[in-house]
Amino acid sequence: MRAIQISRTGGPDVLELVDIPEPKPGPGQILVKHEAIGVNFIDTYLRTGLYPMRLPGVLGSEAAGVVAGLGEGVTRFKLGDRVAHNSGGGYAEAGVVAAARAVALPDSVSFEVAAAALLKGMTAEALIRRCFPLQAGQTCLIHAAAGGVGAILVQWAKAIGATVIGTVGSEEKARFVRELGADHVILYRHEDVPAKVKEITGGVGVPVAYDSVGKDTFEMTVGSLARRGMFVSFGNASGPVPAFEPLRLSRAGSLFLTRPTLGDYVAGPGELDASAGALFETIGSGKVRIEIGQRFKLADACKAHEALEGRDTIAATVLLP
Repeated sequence: MRAIQISRTGGPDVLELVDIPEPKPGPGQILVKHEAIGVNFIDTYLRTGLYPMRLPGVLGSEAAGVVAGLGEGVTRFKLGDRVAHNSGGGYAEAGVVAAARAVALPDSVSFEVAAAALLKGMTAEALIRRCFPLQAGQTCLIHAAAGGVGAILVQWAKAIGATVIGTVGSEEKARFVRELGADHVILYRHEDVPAKVKEITGGVGVPVAYDSVGKDTFEMTVGSLARRGMFVSFGNASGPVPAFEPLRLSRAGSLFLTRPTLGDYVAGPGELDASAGALFETIGSGKVRIEIGQRFKLADACKAHEALEGRDTIAATVLLP
């Protein structure tokens, strides 16, 4: 089968299209023939070495397809079932995953939408419903609001009844985020984000900020939070957050900071199914629309990474085998 593999860390050029043997499922595993593959920023972190992975290895955090093989003892799925997973090794025509880490895909959700939404959507679900349970009437700040996770967060927050302030890097992205329902959009490269947030909130600030950008937005986020606000740092698109003393949070208003990882919020099959179920129900209801802004062939994964890191993408990106 064809797969995108890396044998060393580095830029997009380390992504290699290779032919490797199709894996066989072992006990408790399933073989999934991929129909669509999601592209996520975490893939770039693994490619560059920011997050460690065994080399050589196949990138890819999520994919959707059909069960084509069953390992011994698997009762959770049967041959032909539609599934999605975020178990790694997604940049390939097929992959073996633990049955306990895959989820059933309802007929109402396409393979492309599932591949575009599972990791991002469950991340949004965990952030907005469990990490900081956003309530109707509250105001939230969402950085990179036009991105894959950001676009879902904007819509889910609006469905809850919250007021949404989104930051973006261009007028094109600002238009897109307004169409998603954001109440206020800030061009963070040209405007003073904390000043705008304070203006919007009557000088109070927001109780929560969801920040996937990292280094470039750290000070903006700290300056935008209300007293005892929650800084939810869940990505490093511009690089890791700079080191700081805990006293910085105290002086900024006794702030809370968390660095969540999705794996800790879908730690077992029960949590995984509940999170995916909530996501698919929200998509099915029409409250959250999954936008696929870019489609690339599997062989063009390098181009997909270049576009993602260049912040030239809107909403989700998928690879098609």
